Amino acid sequence: MSAEIPAFFEREQSVAEAEWLRSLPGAVRDHALALPAPGEAVVSIGPGTLQLSWTVLPPRRMALIQLPRMSIRYRFEGVDAGARQAFMRYFDLYTHRGGG
Repeated sequence: MSAEIPAFFEREQSVAEAEWLRSLPGAVRDHALALPAPGEAVVSIGPGTLQLSWTVLPPRRMALIQLPRMSIRYRFEGVDAGARQAFMRYFDLYTHRGGG
């Protein structure tokens, strides 16, 4: 069983902003998505919302490899635990990148 998804959390993800923006419409599936300002998105989930905000970070360097990074904040408002869990299960699968 998966851990409960909190109403607010932050992640550092290895993704370029352009790739993130391309993936958002598919990741939110049939939920309404708005991009009110640069670095912000709002997803309607039933009677509530998920507010996303992100900041581009300097790339992570490992020898000759350079990986893009972003700090992404997730804030659910008016979304119950079950709905958060269901939404994030699909969202994470959709945005998951290949790897081990």
